[in-house]
Amino acid sequence: MNGSLGYGLVLGGLAFATFGALVGLVTGLRRSEAGFPWVMRAVWGFAGCMIAANLVMVYALVSHDFSVKYVAQVGSRDTPLLYTVVSLWSALEGSILFWGFIMGAYVAAFAWLHRREHARYMSLALGTMLAVGVFFTFLIAGPANPWGAVSPVPPDGPGPNPLLQNHILMVIHPPFLYLGYVGMTVPFGVAVAGLLRGEIGEAWMAPLRRWTLVAWLFLSIGIILGAWWAYAVLGWGGYWAWDPVENASFLPWLTATAFMHSTMVQERKRMLKLWTLSLALASFVLTILGTFMTRSGIFNSVHSFTQSDIGPTFLVFLGVLLVLCIGLLAVRGPLLVPEGRMSSLVSREASILVNNLVFVAITFTVLLGTLYPLVSEAVRGVRVSVGEPYFNKMAVPGGIAVLFLMGVGPVLPWGTPDKATLRRQFIIPAVVGLIVTAVCFAVGLRGVYPLLTFGLAGFVTVITVRELVAPVRVRMSERKEGLFTALVTSATKAQRRFGGYVVHLGIVLIIVAVAASSAYVKHTSGTLKKGQTMQLDGYQLKYLGLMSGEEPHRTFVAARVEVTTPGGKVTEMKPRLNYYERSTDPIGTPAVRETAGEDFYVSLMAFSEQAGNASFNVWVFPLVGWIWWSIPLLVLGTLIAIWPRRKAAVALSSAEVGASLAGGDAERGAA
Repeated sequence: MNGSLGYGLVLGGLAFATFGALVGLVTGLRRSEAGFPWVMRAVWGFAGCMIAANLVMVYALVSHDFSVKYVAQVGSRDTPLLYTVVSLWSALEGSILFWGFIMGAYVAAFAWLHRREHARYMSLALGTMLAVGVFFTFLIAGPANPWGAVSPVPPDGPGPNPLLQNHILMVIHPPFLYLGYVGMTVPFGVAVAGLLRGEIGEAWMAPLRRWTLVAWLFLSIGIILGAWWAYAVLGWGGYWAWDPVENASFLPWLTATAFMHSTMVQERKRMLKLWTLSLALASFVLTILGTFMTRSGIFNSVHSFTQSDIGPTFLVFLGVLLVLCIGLLAVRGPLLVPEGRMSSLVSREASILVNNLVFVAITFTVLLGTLYPLVSEAVRGVRVSVGEPYFNKMAVPGGIAVLFLMGVGPVLPWGTPDKATLRRQFIIPAVVGLIVTAVCFAVGLRGVYPLLTFGLAGFVTVITVRELVAPVRVRMSERKEGLFTALVTSATKAQRRFGGYVVHLGIVLIIVAVAASSAYVKHTSGTLKKGQTMQLDGYQLKYLGLMSGEEPHRTFVAARVEVTTPGGKVTEMKPRLNYYERSTDPIGTPAVRETAGEDFYVSLMAFSEQAGNASFNVWVFPLVGWIWWSIPLLVLGTLIAIWPRRKAAVALSSAEVGASLAGGDAERGAA
């Protein structure tokens, strides 16, 4: 019953998506508004079917309906309720179904919020999004069908992937990542609509910018939570290894970040129109590439799914996307002529352009290193390995360049600068940066890249805080407002600028944490008998013995260790190994003592009850927690930037959009 109902809902979603895509694209290209109400109905039908299909699958999982193929694959009567629900995305077929749920919600939200805008524009944008929905519902109905019947019905199942059950972060990390990935569909639809119309005025840019920022935020949180999960679960003493699937999430983040900076130049100087749309299209194409890399099984990764039959289907869709995007940019791109020009190489628009080029260079470097082993194996029959040294050598200088530009950009004016004023603006931040570098060197820190990073972080922080505080100080002095009132008013008057600087502070926090935890990490390992100790960077670890236990879905063995900090504080930690029925190998849970300055990290590698010993890996990571603590700043800054401006912040009126479209039509006529 559940299988038939769920499959029927997926087929309904496929029918609605196909109908809406055809009607939206055809009527939009014909500049007719007659089909728009039907497109909206198709959106509601598609969203309703995909959401309902996911609810049916959740019910099947919770009720242990092992007659459904996916439930028999990942379900278990012993799995706790929370992990039973989230096993929806624990395997390939369920993750694609969940993808459809998020896509339906996104398309419905976009349609509802922009329903009063120009119908032809909305028809093209929604038609494009529903065309993407056709592909994913086809996957769910065909190659990735989770609804197949199982006979005979098994009495129980193996349960979800043990890695999904080992830490609470796996409950929230995948949904955030999917929200970022799927969210790129909305700006893709808007960008394709803009290219099909042959113009990109503010009518296009406002929703394009806002929805990209939403997807970027979710993707950022998903990447950070994934790094935190790797750090807290895998026990290898790290959070980022340039794994192909990690890289797959990083690539669209890079191009989306470049896009958001490029929109400022397009908005202020009427330049980089084609470049801006190219970045929007690239972000979506890279999410599809990342999805293919994760779900095709072509990469061996702890993050990826097993071998599947959907790889060829994804490759075909990826090829169609590339042809579509390149064709649109080639045919319609010449209509997007720039209306302004760059007046000076020492200007804000020039710094943003350089910023974009650096982001694209990092993207290309990471993409090349990720795909090269596959290309080499396909062409030469030899599987080569591209490891962390390559990525660090190529990406670290680019990251430092981005950090430098984060400080330079806000100081530079739009257009031609006044050199004397510019010099005065840079003096204090530059001095602070030099002082930070000198202090770090004086306390014994070494290494060109880390010291340069810390110095630039001081430089950028001073500039960013000054840009945040300056409007507040002006309002307090000129209008005699209190601090809180001035702060709220300043943030409201210039939301995007204010929110952007808050996000910059979060990014600085991440870069400093990555530099410190990578360059100055301390490590030791060893095997201890009961009562023996080991030393690391002023910490003393004493092995007290083993303990074991049983939970509904697993058993575990933990090592009790007594840790004495450099300051003399004594605490007990219990790194453990978890054993799952489905897994032949144990999955570790390291014990971490977290402080603002550093983490003391202990991982249990092996033990012998007969010999009475246990083997440990121990690390000290400076400032690593700052990576996860940056999330509130990223969320706060993004919410400030996208928050509606009172009642006037509703989307553009039909008259405004019509005027913009009329301008685009006139421009095409002149062309």
